[in-house]
Amino acid sequence: MDTSLLSARLYSGSMSPGGGPYKYTAPVTRAAAASLVAAFNGGFKMADAHGGYYTEGLMIRPLVRGDASLVIYANGSITVGAWGSDVTMTPTVVAVRQNLYPLVVHGKPTARAFTRTWHVWGGTCPCGAGEHGTRYQWRSGVGVTADGALVYVVGKHLTPPQVAELLVRAGVVRGMELDINPSWPVFATFKPATPDGLAAPYNGAKLTDTSRGPKTFFDPAYARDFITMSARPARGSR
Repeated sequence: MDTSLLSARLYSGSMSPGGGPYKYTAPVTRAAAASLVAAFNGGFKMADAHGGYYTEGLMIRPLVRGDASLVIYANGSITVGAWGSDVTMTPTVVAVRQNLYPLVVHGKPTARAFTRTWHVWGGTCPCGAGEHGTRYQWRSGVGVTADGALVYVVGKHLTPPQVAELLVRAGVVRGMELDINPSWPVFATFKPATPDGLAAPYNGAKLTDTSRGPKTFFDPAYARDFITMSARPARGSR
């Protein structure tokens, strides 16, 4: 995603991060749908994210130094990095979504990505009593390239190292894991039939065969956080 053409926004939910009410929450409004190009899932529930959450001027959960962080600025730009070194709090920061630890640093998978204790990257389904998960599961991740492009990856039967490798192959220099398991990863793009049309579930398309799709972001009952990418106004327009 070309971040010179797209503006990011963090939407929050009653389940993650909890609290609220929030100005930016599901469903995407008609006004926002006028410029919506893509949207994708956020991270774990905060009890499992090992990190913090900041949005709309509120510190919902304290930010943790060293944690993997998706950061959005007042001008709509977005980046990913380790909190306290790659990215820090400034007056222009409007949202920070932390989730676990950095997965890609300096263009390479981190040593932690290869840990044998794969549970540090989240518990996987089947998750019922007496059942056991596996490190091979639906996983998603996000990162930035050296020139500032945003990269999202998702797939089933993935391990943390494989998510890291996918990000690296796409040119990511700093990356992190987002939500996992079948119910949560989703990336959708929107293409209205006319230039002045509105993004909607019926003109959206999934990136791959995830259980969720474009209607997720237009569902008033959806209670998880997500990120939207919207077209910036054309130069010279008002």
